[in-house]
Amino acid sequence: MNQRALIAAAAASLLSTVLLSTPAVAQEKEKCYGIAKAGQNDCANLAGTHSCAGQSKVSNDKGEWKYVAKGTCESMKGLTAEQAKKSMMMKDGEKKS
Repeated sequence: MNQRALIAAAAASLLSTVLLSTPAVAQEKEKCYGIAKAGQNDCANLAGTHSCAGQSKVSNDKGEWKYVAKGTCESMKGLTAEQAKKSMMMKDGEKKS
């Protein structure tokens, strides 16, 4: 094998090793409230009644959230953290009146 072919083979081998060992670019995620099914939330809720994933009791609770691809929450009819907090405050205010 001539020197150019040897260098080309070595470079191709190195490149394929780098590409295979590099993880895919992580997709940006955001919390989306009000879309988690019962038992399928990603972590603590806004009310503070639990602090772990999978502990939601009710589907589509506005205080429960899941990670979704950034920019897709609205199309899933979900809420941002601020919207969820405001929604929960209005709900609590209505109950007290």
